[in-house]
Amino acid sequence: MPLPWPTFWQDVPEEDRGALSEILTRLLANGAILGDAGRERELYLLARDFEARIGEYFAPLQLEMVLDPDQPILQLRPVPGDCGLVARFNKAETLVLLTLWRIYHDVRMERASLRVIVTVNELWSRLKLYFEQIEPPNETQLREILNTFRVRRLLRIQRSTESEAFGDASVEILPTLHRIIPFEDEDAWAEQCELYRGAGEDDADAMAEEHEEEPEG
Repeated sequence: MPLPWPTFWQDVPEEDRGALSEILTRLLANGAILGDAGRERELYLLARDFEARIGEYFAPLQLEMVLDPDQPILQLRPVPGDCGLVARFNKAETLVLLTLWRIYHDVRMERASLRVIVTVNELWSRLKLYFEQIEPPNETQLREILNTFRVRRLLRIQRSTESEAFGDASVEILPTLHRIIPFEDEDAWAEQCELYRGAGEDDADAMAEEHEEEPEG
């Protein structure tokens, strides 16, 4: 039996309530809605209509609504230092996150590009360059890490054909990733990197804010 609709939202049209509930669920589960096409496009447009109300709903949890100025992306971002809803990443995940952040930063500094896309092989090369003294994740681990970030709407993964090698797959780094690790500049990024160079697996967990299918092959 469904729970009653909250009394403070009784003015929401009944025909919109199911979709609004889905919006809240997706934001909490995935951290963002990518409103490019399909069902998420419908939800994104409805969320824009209720943007202020949704923001007020999440505010007591210290979760901030962020509307991307360039792309149809609605992101739910914890307020640093105040929100208790954060994700812990292990050392391998953190190294990949830091590498993705730097790639995104470098591309955006070079040109005003809305999309930042690299291959898995290019990501791997940069990872080994930045952390040459650390054993990198193997292919299976890298697949799992990228899929985790895909589910959290930090990136997209695309392969042109089923037979395409995993290393040739395209990884689009979304602006949502840059916002959950808001380094002020490259120096701040480099300082963070130093914390993980040579650190052990158990003591190198990173704190980062919480918030589409597994690549085939």
